[in-house]
Amino acid sequence: MLQRCRARRVAAPTTHADAVPVAREVPPSRPARSWVESSGVIEVHFGDNLEVLGRLPDGIARLVYIDPPFNTGKRRSAKRRRMVRDEGGEHVGFHGARYRTEVVSEMSFADAFAADEFLAFLEPRLREARRLLAPDGSLFLHLDYREVHYAKVVCDRVFGRESFLNEIVWAYDYGGRPKDRWPAKHDNILWYAVDPDRYVFRRDDVDRVPYMAPRLVTPEKAARGKVPTDVWWQTIVPTSSRERTGYPTQKPLKLLERIVRVHSDPGDLVVDFFAGSGTTGEAAARHGRRALLVDCNPEALRVMERRLGPYGARFVGWPGDG
Repeated sequence: MLQRCRARRVAAPTTHADAVPVAREVPPSRPARSWVESSGVIEVHFGDNLEVLGRLPDGIARLVYIDPPFNTGKRRSAKRRRMVRDEGGEHVGFHGARYRTEVVSEMSFADAFAADEFLAFLEPRLREARRLLAPDGSLFLHLDYREVHYAKVVCDRVFGRESFLNEIVWAYDYGGRPKDRWPAKHDNILWYAVDPDRYVFRRDDVDRVPYMAPRLVTPEKAARGKVPTDVWWQTIVPTSSRERTGYPTQKPLKLLERIVRVHSDPGDLVVDFFAGSGTTGEAAARHGRRALLVDCNPEALRVMERRLGPYGARFVGWPGDG
């Protein structure tokens, strides 16, 4: 398997026509859309993802990444803040200037399902993801300890157990710490390939990390760094970061850039139908991929309008706030 992947990496770059198979003839209810032939495009759909996915042709995507609700049993919320000059403000800045914090917007959504509802909600969407993927495509399913083990059983049923390639642990050290248990500071990302013997893995495009003991390797290796393991250390998006959109559960751009860059080729279509703040779309645009995003939350669409507008994103079914 590694040999086949290696051979594929050094081959001449594929065109989109080579990389993504032509969708087979579909019934009139699933017309092929213009974005299938387009390049450099982000298309954002507003609506129920199962309905939107049902209108798409088979085999159009090289990569599907989804970050569905985690079923935390809580309401997820976040505030978007800015610093405003105020002589009576509580913060002191450069040359003694004073500032106050102002809440620009607050966003939230319910993240709770009854006992068996979550998997019943997830499985038909995983089946649609499988249908959308090209023969050498990959799915990345992002969850946490609450549901990932149950979701893996469903993924095994949809893709086949042999198609499971990795469980990636995204580790971070940020936020509160309970006093009655070990603090949960990681998420789980499951990687499934449609064909476990043929998939995209651009090893040369992996962002390398430093050796923990650089003196034990050659200077050349130390300078180059090493390929990360399946444990990825990456901080969450800090509240003070310019990257922060104010959307709850926003994922770091670097996390999605690694997945997009390594598991798709330039010009490929990347799909994320729990798009949220649009991180997948920005990662795709930055690295020459196309993206199709779906979300039913108006707050998510407003965030993506601001974030992806500069990339020329096209919005479908979204009237905006005008």
